[in-house]
Formats: sequence, structure tokens, C-alpha cells
Amino acid sequence: MPASTAEAKRRTRARGAHVPSPWLMFLKGFFKHPVMVGAVASSSQALVRHMLKPVDWANCKLFVEYGPGVGTFTRPILERLAPDAKLIVIDTNPDFIDYLSATIDDPRFIAVNGSAADVQKIVREHGFEQADFIASGLPFSTLPPGVGDQIAKATQEVLRPGGAFLVYQYNPKVKNFLTPHWNHIDHAVEWWNLPPAQLWWAWKE
Repeated sequence: MPASTAEAKRRTRARGAHVPSPWLMFLKGFFKHPVMVGAVASSSQALVRHMLKPVDWANCKLFVEYGPGVGTFTRPILERLAPDAKLIVIDTNPDFIDYLSATIDDPRFIAVNGSAADVQKIVREHGFEQADFIASGLPFSTLPPGVGDQIAKATQEVLRPGGAFLVYQYNPKVKNFLTPHWNHIDHAVEWWNLPPAQLWWAWKE
């Protein structure tokens, strides 16, 4: 069973009195690395609920998140995750990794400063062979040439059969990165978000 909301909130309590607010951290990350953040506002809770709804939490032992930022998805994932499961978040921005490490106190949580293209290596280093579900808000269309394709390929290879790559974007062209690696891709639009977001679920058959 997923951890209770009260337990999740206890685990994600702030551990430092001088930690910046999520909004300030988000703006700092955007202005410092706009190509990697890809947005000037955090995702809405409606988007988070819509994106995570298809996840089979009962059979999820490892969830991976790319580009967690200030934890807009990270905390809801932990609220739903089973007590014996793990969440690995991967971000190239050390400021976000430091912020999440300072504000989330949960034994299931692992923060890695690195590239999503190295997900297979990172997953193995933490005792797993495959991931059950992987979520990403990375701006694929603005990543350096070739990086988006590397991430998509590595993600498909590390997912278990029946698992899915959950992608939320503002540019519909992200599908071009998914179709070479997945045959079963579901799509929706979350209008209760600014701007409206494209949602994709790429299932490994």
C-alpha cells in the first residue's frame, strides 16, 4: 500500500531553516539553465494527477524521475509509492539536487546529479536492473543535438515490460523522440495547466 499522506508529509518536511522557497529555486533554475528547465512556471496539480493516474503503484518497486526541479512531481510520487519501493530522481542541475536533498527526508528517495542518458548505469548502481515507471519533464526539443534520442533509447531499454515512460511537454514534437522506440503510445492534453501541456504515456510491450 502507498504511504499515507501524513507519513509522506512527515518524510518531506524541510530539514533546514534557510532553504529557499520552491518558487525562488524554480526561477533561479530557469534563469540559470533555461534550456534545461524549459518553463517559467511549475506544473499544476491537475497535470500531476493526470500524468500519474495510469501508474500501477502496487507493482512499482522503482520509479525514476528526470528533471525533478523543485519536486512538483517528486512529492506526489512519494505519496503514492509503496513503503518498500524507491524513487530515483536525476537532474543535471546541482542546485535542484541540493534543494531536494535538503527538503525531502525519506529513505525511499535517492537524488542523483547526472544525466538521464546514463539512466541504465544509475539504476544499476542503486541495485536495480530495470525501472517500472519513468517520468520526465525534460524539454526534449531544446536539448543539445542527439541527447534527446540518447535519453529515449536508454529509457526504453531500462524499462521493464509493462512499464511506461511518462512525458509531459509543451511542444507536441516530443512524439518524434518516442515513436522510434515505442509502438504503444497514449496521448492527452491537460488544459488545466499554464500553458496547456501535452501528456504522453509510452508503454513497453
